[in-house]
Amino acid sequence: MTLRITEQPSLYDNLEKKSVAEILHDINEEDKKVPLAIEKALPDLEAMISAIEHQLKNGGRMFYLGCGTGGRLSVLDQVELPNTYGIDPEMIQCVLAGGVENLVLALEEAEDDVEEGWRTLVSKNISPKDIVIGISASGTTPYVLESLKKCRENGIPTGSIVGNPDAPISAYSDYPCEIVCGPEYITGSTRMKCGTVQKLVCDMISTTVLIRLGRIEGNRMVNVRLINNKVVDRSVRMLMERNPSLTDYAYCEEIIKKCGNVKKAEAYLLENNIIE
Repeated sequence: MTLRITEQPSLYDNLEKKSVAEILHDINEEDKKVPLAIEKALPDLEAMISAIEHQLKNGGRMFYLGCGTGGRLSVLDQVELPNTYGIDPEMIQCVLAGGVENLVLALEEAEDDVEEGWRTLVSKNISPKDIVIGISASGTTPYVLESLKKCRENGIPTGSIVGNPDAPISAYSDYPCEIVCGPEYITGSTRMKCGTVQKLVCDMISTTVLIRLGRIEGNRMVNVRLINNKVVDRSVRMLMERNPSLTDYAYCEEIIKKCGNVKKAEAYLLENNIIE
């Protein structure tokens, strides 16, 4: 069997004999390869993101599907989105091997379960209106592979993010994205470069999709939820900067808190002829 790139020996050896400075330098050198590898995959990412946008604009949902580091990073992405963009938490969800509720337990053995992923998707009433994005460093993870197979059998669009070329998972993905960074600094430790790829790509997917869905105006989070005092202050200043006729901070704070976010506050002020 051909050795997968993600499992090939590190370009570095005798790590235990290296100084702190040497280890940091070498890890940094490897990390520099990540954005360059992503750059090569931008056309594939564009196709995947355009498909996600289409599904969501037509009332569908997006599901990240993964296990291990990639699955956990997708959960991190999901939990940020409702507050940042003011979206329904159902719009972008995660299906994690072992269950999202067991996130911190790192149930790595769950990646070999070939039925759990599809079973979870069915429990969420998955349909062809939705889209499922599988995440796997190796591109062979049974949990992801078998779930994508079931999606294809049921007419559900799929995408994938993997770390090896010609990965089996890619064959069951309508929008495969293979991002190859070479061997890990510690042989086979895909929490490193592959994990960095997965974090950056999840950021790119959700950010781009939600910009395209109108959740950002200019470069501002006009739909951000008022989750703490910092965000309230940011929203008040945003409202005042976007509408220079508003000069009373206390008044703007009152309106922001009443309406819930900048976008709704502006709609209220327009309706009442307070701004133009």
